[in-house]
Amino acid sequence: MLLVSGLAFVVLLTLLILIHELGHFAVARLAGVTVEEFGFGLPPRVKTIARWRGTLFSLNWIPFGGFVRLKGESALSPAERRQPGNFSAASIPARIAILLAGVAMNFFLAIVLLLVGFSIGRWIPTYTSLPEMQAAADRGEIHLTLGVVIDEVASDGTAATAGVPTHAFVLAVDGTSVKTPEDVVALQSGKKRVTYTLAPSEGETRDVLVPLAAGKAGIVLRTAPRELSADRRPLPEAFLLAMRETRVVTTQTVRGVGHLVESLLGTGVVPEGITGIVGIARLTHASVQEGFLVYLRLVALLSLSLAVLNVLPFPALDGGRILFVLFEAVFRHPIARRIELGVNSVGFVLLLLLILFVTFYDVLRLFR
Repeated sequence: MLLVSGLAFVVLLTLLILIHELGHFAVARLAGVTVEEFGFGLPPRVKTIARWRGTLFSLNWIPFGGFVRLKGESALSPAERRQPGNFSAASIPARIAILLAGVAMNFFLAIVLLLVGFSIGRWIPTYTSLPEMQAAADRGEIHLTLGVVIDEVASDGTAATAGVPTHAFVLAVDGTSVKTPEDVVALQSGKKRVTYTLAPSEGETRDVLVPLAAGKAGIVLRTAPRELSADRRPLPEAFLLAMRETRVVTTQTVRGVGHLVESLLGTGVVPEGITGIVGIARLTHASVQEGFLVYLRLVALLSLSLAVLNVLPFPALDGGRILFVLFEAVFRHPIARRIELGVNSVGFVLLLLLILFVTFYDVLRLFR
C-alpha cells in the first residue's frame, strides 16, 4: 500500500503542475510567443523526447511536475526583450493571459473532477456549519441523519471511569433513543446511574453503565451528522454543486493564507489545518486507502488550492509577475529587468523558506 500511495503522490503533484504548465504553453503558442522547452519533471535533463514547432520536449531526472521555458524570459537588454517571439515583446493583454492560463487550467481540472464526483461519485459538498448542512438536506441535496456525539470526556468524571470513549455517538439512554443533547440531559435527570448505548468511531455498538454525580456523567455533548449520503445527480445539478464547491474551497484557501500570515507574524507558528508536502503525502496515503473517488476529490481540492496560491500577488508567483505587467500598463514603462529578476529571486527564496518551515511543522505533527 505504501508503494501505491507513493506513486499516487507523485502522480498527484505531477498532474497538478503539468496541467498548470500546459495552460502557459497553450496560450503562449496562441499569442505567438516561442516556447523554447516543455519539460516533464525538473532538471537536470535525462533526454530530449522530441522537437515540435520550435519547442524542445524534455524528460528530466526529478519526477515531480514539469516546467515551461518561454523565449526571452531571462533577457536583460531592451533590444533582446523586443525580439519577435519573446515573452516581453508580446502585448500586455497577451502576457497577462499567458500568466493566468496556468491558474485557469487548475480551476478547469478541479471543476471537471468535481463534476464527475458530484454526478457519479455521490460526493458530499463542503458545508461550513450544521444549519447549512440541514438546509441542504431539506432541499434534497443530501441525506442527513443527526445524532448526539461525545466531544469530551472529563478525566475525573464518572464516564471516564466507566470507559466511555470520546467521539462515540449516544444512541439511547436506558433504552430510549435520543436525538439531541437535551434528550440525554432530560433522561438522566434525577438518576444515580444510566446505561448509554454507544456507537464508537471504531468497533461495535455496546452498552455502558455510567454512575452519575448530581445527574452528570462528566461528558460534553453536541449534535453532529451521524449518517451522511447523496444520490447520483444529473449533470446540471452536479455542475452547480461543482461551481459552489469551487467558490467555497477558494474562499477557505484565501482565509487560510490570511490565517497563516497572521499566525506567523503574531506567534511564529504554523496553525492547524495548514499543511505542506509531508501533510499532502499523508492525505494522499489516507485517500488511497479510502478509494479512488476519495483520491480524485483530493486532487480536485489541491488543484483549487494551487490555483489560488499561484494567483496571489507575491513575487515569483504568477500573481506577482502579473503585478509587474500591470505596472508597465499603468506607467507605460516596464520595470528594469534586473530589478524584476531580483525581486522574483527574493520572493522565490522566501517561498522556499516558508515551504521548509511548514514542512518542519508537518514532521512535528507526525510525532504527536
